[in-house]
Amino acid sequence: MNPDLNRLHPYPFEKLAELKAGITPDNELGHIALSIGEPKHEPPVFVLEELVNSLAKIANYPLTKGTPELRQSIANWLRRRFKLPSNSLDIEKNILPVNGTREALFAFAQAMINREANTQTGALVCMPNPFYQIYEGAAILAGAEPYFYNTTAETNYLPDFEAIDDATWKRCQLIYICTPGNPTGAVISKQQMQWLINKAEEFDFIIASDECYSEIYFDDKNPPCGLLEAAAEMGNTDYKRCVVFHSLSKRSNLPGLRSGFVAGDADIMQAFLKYRTYHGCAMSGHHQFASICAWDDEQHVIDSRAIYREKFNTVLEIISPVMDVKLPDAGFYLWPKTPIADTDFAQQLFAEKNITVLPGRYLSRTANNINPGENHIRMALVATLEETTEAAHRIKHFLETRQGTYE
Repeated sequence: MNPDLNRLHPYPFEKLAELKAGITPDNELGHIALSIGEPKHEPPVFVLEELVNSLAKIANYPLTKGTPELRQSIANWLRRRFKLPSNSLDIEKNILPVNGTREALFAFAQAMINREANTQTGALVCMPNPFYQIYEGAAILAGAEPYFYNTTAETNYLPDFEAIDDATWKRCQLIYICTPGNPTGAVISKQQMQWLINKAEEFDFIIASDECYSEIYFDDKNPPCGLLEAAAEMGNTDYKRCVVFHSLSKRSNLPGLRSGFVAGDADIMQAFLKYRTYHGCAMSGHHQFASICAWDDEQHVIDSRAIYREKFNTVLEIISPVMDVKLPDAGFYLWPKTPIADTDFAQQLFAEKNITVLPGRYLSRTANNINPGENHIRMALVATLEETTEAAHRIKHFLETRQGTYE
């Protein structure tokens, strides 16, 4: 077997299951899960109807490249959302549909990493810390070493790219960025992205921007910037070394559809298409037609965003007097600090209030002598307003009964 499989860490939810093992929570309280980032808002009905109506499409093998209609729909959405030049994004060269961002983020490293380069020191894949664990696994199984750049409260949970030395950039073949961030919700600025694009040009590496939370934000006048937007504004309308990953899972509350796309540098897309042709990962035909309906409509996204805004306002009003927490820039996670070890906090909260949250240390590694996830928890506000409000009241009571204990 591939020996690198033994280097993979247990997934965060495996660790969480072990943490909760043997604990019987209060049976009078219904369980509320704030641990998994799985949207629970109602999916758009018109997309589900198209999914059923287009079932006949399964009679044909789908193309790995996807239909021209789907790629055109994606290109139109990217131009509208990120104000890209109308003559950019050739649907034959710059866009590939994928089965959700998770599989694409993993597969991308397998196709892009040159195992034979930097043989003296080894190739690096840079990634945020805390992070989405797929980045780490992708790097390891591609034959590279993960390099973690910390995002902490001291930098408003944003990466400090300028703190990375040139020796590291020389070994870097690929950098994952996540904006809005999982789990912090921090949004990387256009200026930071442009600095990174210049650095990629200088040291010849690829930027993979995970933007699957980009449509959940709180200020309608200030949506999160995207990597292609930053590139276009600096004249890089070929999007050299820039690749973005988007999904309908969070944007359209369709996690089970497994539909997203990758877009950017035409040369990179051509190489990735070649890999995917062998990978056997073409999106089902009826999923492609349903995806077109989702990308073409914006009202359901606006409506969903309003629900998230109400949940965040309600939950923060309840728990902010007793917890070190603030509204994130975007996304649907809260990233509060805990008054005790995050694992102890999560374990006790589950035992007493039947609420599951994810300890922050499960989402990070020790780098530069710190684990930036320690003494944080990730709370996904994906359930209904009623459930998230109830969870907030339970957490507030949990902390109030301990006033003085944690001081």
